[in-house]
Amino acid sequence: MSGSTPELEQELDGESLLKASERRFERAVGVSFALSFLATIGLGVVYWQGGQTQIEGALLFVALGGIGFGIVAWGKYLVPQGPYVQEREELQSTESEREAFVESFERGNKLIQRRSFLAKLLGASVAAFGVITLFPFIRSLGPQPKKMLYVTNWKKGSALVKSDGTKVHSTDLEVGGVLTVFPEGHAGGAISQSILIRPSFEDIVTKPGRDTWGPQGYLAYSKVCTHAGCPVGLYQELTQQLLCPCHQSLFDVMTGANPVFGPAPRPLPQLPLEIDSQGYLRAQAGFDEPIGPGFWERA
Repeated sequence: MSGSTPELEQELDGESLLKASERRFERAVGVSFALSFLATIGLGVVYWQGGQTQIEGALLFVALGGIGFGIVAWGKYLVPQGPYVQEREELQSTESEREAFVESFERGNKLIQRRSFLAKLLGASVAAFGVITLFPFIRSLGPQPKKMLYVTNWKKGSALVKSDGTKVHSTDLEVGGVLTVFPEGHAGGAISQSILIRPSFEDIVTKPGRDTWGPQGYLAYSKVCTHAGCPVGLYQELTQQLLCPCHQSLFDVMTGANPVFGPAPRPLPQLPLEIDSQGYLRAQAGFDEPIGPGFWERA
């Protein structure tokens, strides 16, 4: 450089080395924040898909380690360390000093703008990690109900089985008998549970259009109350009524389980029955209407 002194050249070389070093550390900090962000996203995906302990541990290490390394490196290498002491002699600045101040200010402004990208990466990484920490809470709420609250496992040909999985035969119940039944293959299911009763030995027609639904006096209704979803498990033989013990709703089994007392707003859905060639009870089809309380349909 023409007219330059060895001291000035040495100072310029030192400044160039310092800038190059800062750029390297800026890249390192940016990479660490970016890796943390990606690892956090990966952690959320793995956890949401069912989880794998080793992979989750590795991703959590990268996510937290990236944030930690980036913050430490930023503070150690990219923030002015000081201390800076400036002797105050003359309060009035010379022209060269003012020019130097403007140049330094502009250089600092560019530096701050460049470092703002690192701040955004840090913010994205921390925000993503904060969102991922909510996943365990969301998962703890259980699966989404979707249509499982009012669609049952009953279908055409489903055999009626007891809680132990054995099939129900047409000779199992006497008049006045009652039994909780389930579709074959789904014994114990809370949504599909139904109550089987036998008010008579003769075929029963509870409503027009249900001429074949009650063969040999067997009737089956959903056990889920249409008021609040409690199990309707009590049968009063003398009055031929089903009782929900939660809120005392009464259903007349001979008229399609119409509610005759209590808060239940609609009848219990009736399951159409048939008896196969071996004498076992089966469903002609599933329930022709949603089971349970009305608000389940709006879930």
